[in-house]
Amino acid sequence: MPPTATDQLPHALYRAAQVRALDRAAIETHGIPGIVLMTRAGAAAYDLLRARWPAAERVTVLAGLGNNGGDGYVVARLARADGLQVQVLLVGDAERVGGDAALALAAYRASGGEVEPFGGLPRRPGVIVDALFGIGLDRPVSGLAAQAIASVNGAGAPVLAIDLPSGLAADTGAVLGIAVQADATLSFIGLKQGLFTGAGPDHCGAIYFSTLDVPPLVYSQQILAARRVDWAQQSTRLGRRRRSAHKGDFGHVLVVGGAPGMSGAARLAGEGALRAGAGLVTIATHPAHAELLNLTRPELMVSAVADRRTLDRLIERADVIAIGPGLGRGPWGRALWQRVRGCGKPLVVDADALNLLAEQPGAGPDWVLTPHPGEAGRLLGSSTAQIGQDRFSAVAMLRQRYGGVAVLKGAGTLIQGQSQRPPALCSDGNPGMATAGAGDVLTGVIAALRAQGLDAEAAAAAGVCLHAAAGDHAARDGEKGLLAGDILAALRPVANGVLKRP
Repeated sequence: MPPTATDQLPHALYRAAQVRALDRAAIETHGIPGIVLMTRAGAAAYDLLRARWPAAERVTVLAGLGNNGGDGYVVARLARADGLQVQVLLVGDAERVGGDAALALAAYRASGGEVEPFGGLPRRPGVIVDALFGIGLDRPVSGLAAQAIASVNGAGAPVLAIDLPSGLAADTGAVLGIAVQADATLSFIGLKQGLFTGAGPDHCGAIYFSTLDVPPLVYSQQILAARRVDWAQQSTRLGRRRRSAHKGDFGHVLVVGGAPGMSGAARLAGEGALRAGAGLVTIATHPAHAELLNLTRPELMVSAVADRRTLDRLIERADVIAIGPGLGRGPWGRALWQRVRGCGKPLVVDADALNLLAEQPGAGPDWVLTPHPGEAGRLLGSSTAQIGQDRFSAVAMLRQRYGGVAVLKGAGTLIQGQSQRPPALCSDGNPGMATAGAGDVLTGVIAALRAQGLDAEAAAAAGVCLHAAAGDHAARDGEKGLLAGDILAALRPVANGVLKRP
């Protein structure tokens, strides 16, 4: 069975222990010998290598002592049979290779192949196959293995990682000291959730998948650890509009924010809500610039808010309130936050509203919180680095402590809802979206989908994926220099499925 391409990956994500259990079930319950699975894995990896680098003449396999190394020996044997120049470098003592990996090593040697101890990469390694560590790695890489990974990363050669890049934590996407930076990664049996978040996207390159033809019944024994979501899947939530529809059918979003000097954030959130289909959008902002805010976007209604009485009237008319973009933490922003926090309307809480929430923590039943890692750290009393070490635990803690729906932004944005379903992980998006104002646009998008009738969890998942897909559409001209306004411009064609091909 050929590897599944990056744009057709399954949506089920697993932890390492679950994948090991799936592997055992295939062997013990369904009678597939481990060496057969290993041979299938090596064959799938070699097929991918030939497909991605058809002109390759040399292959260097960096092998470890376990089953991951066994997959590498299969690749090496097939490459030799195909007439390629092959060099296998073993990181560790060959006498310690055991189990199915020893069988694969013996088959490689029987074909005429040789194994050398790792002492550095050759000057011209060709395609490097990373078969050092599998999913069992649970401690920082050190010693000779760390040297080997550093040499791979500095070689300037294409790299294929088998199952996951060595040094990457399968469950979290954290780097265990040092990790291989691969051009492509082929994952087996079950997709590991760490491939798609944290440092995973930096190290995996293009991700491919093979079930190794294990029986479908194997998967019935494991509950998903997480769900991969993307716009291709989530786009069906929006549906087609009735021909008799009017603006009142699509909700009224109130955006609260825009302290002096920060009016642009509120404006971006408001336009994001309009572009995501809200029927009406009002921005409640500081009187200092209220009359200027919609000069180039007259479809936005803008109201100067100097006191609670004005805000109360706006809250009463709104279906959903988005608060935080440009709010500030001065007296004006604090007063608005305190009023909105207890208003009883569905909320999307972002930016300075999250920082104010961190000062006075408390749970809300019907809000969507959208922190980036720094804001999440403040909400949880930890550092940005600690959030990055285990984003899945962080989003679960946010949900537990603050209620509602938690959206932890970043590479592989996570959504933890109120239901018992596992967290969702958005695999769309690109680093060009790490730009000022992109989060404000997302706040408006989620609020708009909530106003159009989606529940909080559905609006968060669909909104994150729509925003990410718009970012990918906007990045066709390059990731560097991508602006939040470019994401805004792409929202409409992406939401409507009208994409102009580059």
